[in-house]
Amino acid sequence: MSVYALDFGTTDSGIPTHLYRLKNSSGMEVDVTDVGASLVAVRIPTKDGALVDVTLGFDEATRYEHNYRYLGAFIGRCANRIAGASFQLDGRTYELTANEGSNYLHGGCDMWYGRLWDGAVIGKKGDRRRGAHADTAIFGLLSPDGDQGFPGELDVRVTYTLTEGNELRLVYDAQPTLKTLVNITTHPYWNLNGHLSGSVLDHTLQIAAEQYTPTNDQNVPDGRKVNVGGTPFDFRTPKAIGRDFSERFNNYDHNFVVNKGNGIQRVATLVGDKTGIEMDMLTDMPAIQLYTARDLHLENVKEGGVYGGYAGVALEAQFSPDAIHHPDFRQPVFSPELPFHSCTTYRFRF
Repeated sequence: MSVYALDFGTTDSGIPTHLYRLKNSSGMEVDVTDVGASLVAVRIPTKDGALVDVTLGFDEATRYEHNYRYLGAFIGRCANRIAGASFQLDGRTYELTANEGSNYLHGGCDMWYGRLWDGAVIGKKGDRRRGAHADTAIFGLLSPDGDQGFPGELDVRVTYTLTEGNELRLVYDAQPTLKTLVNITTHPYWNLNGHLSGSVLDHTLQIAAEQYTPTNDQNVPDGRKVNVGGTPFDFRTPKAIGRDFSERFNNYDHNFVVNKGNGIQRVATLVGDKTGIEMDMLTDMPAIQLYTARDLHLENVKEGGVYGGYAGVALEAQFSPDAIHHPDFRQPVFSPELPFHSCTTYRFRF
């Protein structure tokens, strides 16, 4: 195992940034950057020795500062949507920024992805020095009291580890100074045929979910949990992502209830239809958001390419969207006595 820190250009204001490259003995590579603590690349070795990059991204630091489609972005303080861009906690109302109609989404207008995080590599003996051989890359951010409208300071850390078992493990820790909401996640778009290979609709997907949360016309859950049987949301048996699309229904942006306990469980498996690369997703979070990016269009991405509609699929581990307004959902409420801790793992077979 090793981690190397490489130059990744400068921010808009001229501050140097870094790319941290993790590599294991199988030849698998992962790139992460201190710009937004973002996931930049996941390269899978093929039998002929080539590397297939299976996540969408950019080649330049400044693109991650303005990453409005959240490619590989670290999302906080509260992932997904909050209706009316406000919530009540212990009798007090907190106003957030509405950035999707009248609702809050993924951080409002002051996103964590545009901030420069503290980055370090940690060796087996605990040494912290950029450029050293190490096992993990760790990024930290101090979110001040009132950031994005949420109460209390939040000391946030995410640890990326690439294991010898071809697992990319993300561990999240957040310590608040006041009772507050915390729902943090990472937002990679996966294309297991290669990030420039076109549509993922023929990828096979399985989601271990008996229920999903229907939404209103603003993509906010209406409070129900509905069984997936007999609906396009039934991924209990593996199927092509786009199999149940029609003229009236041709995009997923929906939340699935996947984990009723507190332990880490396999919640999804994705398989590339051309490469056969398989990815298991394991998490201790109670839900995942499936997003198929129908309207994605980005130019000058990695390798000078273009991403069109359905170029990647996002699987976001999270508390259910708008949970604070629905008492029947597991609540993303944390405090100094109850800090946030979570783990999500992507396990690859190739």
